Amino acid sequence: MSHPALIRAVTVAAFSLCLAVVVLGAYVRLNDAGLGCPDWPGCYGHLTPAGAQAEQRAAPLALRPLDVGKAWREMVHRYAASTLGLLILCLTAMGIAWRRERIVPPRFVLLLLAIVVLQGVLGMLTVTWQLTPLIVTLHLLFGFSTLSLLWWLVLSPPRRRGGAWAPAQPLRGPGLAAARRLAGIALAVLGLQIALGGWTSSNYAAIACPDLPTCQGSWWPQADFRSAYVLWGGLGINYEGGVLDNPARVAIHLTHRLGAIAAALALLAAAIAALRVRGGSVRQAGLALLLLLLLQLTIGTTMVLRGFPLWLATAHNAGAALLLLATLALNRSLRPVPAL
Repeated sequence: MSHPALIRAVTVAAFSLCLAVVVLGAYVRLNDAGLGCPDWPGCYGHLTPAGAQAEQRAAPLALRPLDVGKAWREMVHRYAASTLGLLILCLTAMGIAWRRERIVPPRFVLLLLAIVVLQGVLGMLTVTWQLTPLIVTLHLLFGFSTLSLLWWLVLSPPRRRGGAWAPAQPLRGPGLAAARRLAGIALAVLGLQIALGGWTSSNYAAIACPDLPTCQGSWWPQADFRSAYVLWGGLGINYEGGVLDNPARVAIHLTHRLGAIAAALALLAAAIAALRVRGGSVRQAGLALLLLLLLQLTIGTTMVLRGFPLWLATAHNAGAALLLLATLALNRSLRPVPAL
């Protein structure tokens, strides 16, 4: 296998695993399994929950009571994340070793590796600092950042012999410049909305508004925005289940809903503008974005109306990841010259 083909195979494998890790992480978080193993990197000092379960039969565990199901969910997520880290380490090593072939810029894979190392630290702090909302949200955001970088690498066209990029089909249409601006704005707004979603989830504020389109039967219920966005609440606190009062959770949820409206409008504008551009795969990317936006809005609405079932809440997180990938693909298609 040639070096470019090998790097691409590892990139696609890492991207696929990263998408699974992001969705699995959402499932673990929403299933309240984030502290299923309250130590790190093992589980009650063991490589697997099975060892902790065997120890529990002999004597009570020193840490919190063992929930075997939650422990396995947490450890499967850690195993998958560790495997992803190894794949990115291999990708970085190949990118540096074969840098003269200019298959992938070394700075790009080094950035990926740095984020993965940071993710490992944040993963440790998520557990040892007992689900501190800021750490949980940062862990989510850097997970999405890893996914985005791998996806951008997957979308990058292969180089010709000698390191030159293959020429792209020229883009045409009176709205090309506007489409590029709107796609960039949509990406920024979506990134902010994902951050708001992470803050909503880490503070257990999703169920603060169990109805739609109102919140607790009111268009604007009592909300405490000042307490809602205090980023650091201190250590020595178990944040599982959330510690904020109801008005603060309502404020977080309302902000997330308003952000969803802004993100939907920005994504819709970008997708419509893309449909006016001729050439390349811009129209296909715009259409995919429209379909995924409709799917995400349907999932979000159904999730509230059905009382936030776990599978729909997980699907909502997966939908956010797919929307991000579609928005990145749209930006990539509008910029045929690689930005790596």
